[in-house]
Amino acid sequence: MKIAIMGAMPEEIEPLLARVENARETVYAANTYYEAEYKGKEVVIAYSKIGKVFASLTAATLIEKFGCDMLLFSGVAGAIDPDLKVGDLIIADGLCQHDLDITAFGHPHGYVPEGKVCIPTDPYLRKVAKIVAIEKNLPLKEGIIATGDQFVANVERKSWIAKIFDAHALEMEGAAVAVVCNALEVPFFILRAISDSADLDAGFDFDAFLESSAKVSADFILDMVEAIEQ
Repeated sequence: MKIAIMGAMPEEIEPLLARVENARETVYAANTYYEAEYKGKEVVIAYSKIGKVFASLTAATLIEKFGCDMLLFSGVAGAIDPDLKVGDLIIADGLCQHDLDITAFGHPHGYVPEGKVCIPTDPYLRKVAKIVAIEKNLPLKEGIIATGDQFVANVERKSWIAKIFDAHALEMEGAAVAVVCNALEVPFFILRAISDSADLDAGFDFDAFLESSAKVSADFILDMVEAIEQ
């Protein structure tokens, strides 16, 4: 079994690379992929760069070129659920695209023909995450995560996304990864550590908490890698 681990930014994979062994770099499609080992399992680590297009390219490359059998995404997100605080962990039970809009043709927000508004994540991987959370004595929340090619720093937009999609957090890559993995029938999982409150102060919060939140998320993902059954 070969497990793909993705982040969007260098800061999101640096804590991962610091803990794996025998890392080997491959440069492909203007990106760097790290084949490595962790606790006897093969992993391939990469950051995609920000946004849905780059996330799709990286996810497809991890699966098609490197032969990964499942994909775990580790990173940070902004909270839109008021119960989520900086440093909290949330796993996606489903992912939607909040900026996808062809409602002019009579379709709901987030939908395109032959697609889905919300793509569910893998139940087994969510189960593993919950076991890891119990072992680490960490609170773990679960809910819908909304994705868009926008860094949301607007209270009105945040409220709209929460209302339309019943979303708990938002980021810029997860739903794109979901589309790729769903089409290629590869189990996938999205974990996010809350780095900001996705409000008018989002820029300040993000800069202040990115590094620590990314480390929390990365540590959790590696514990999951160890717990996944071959």
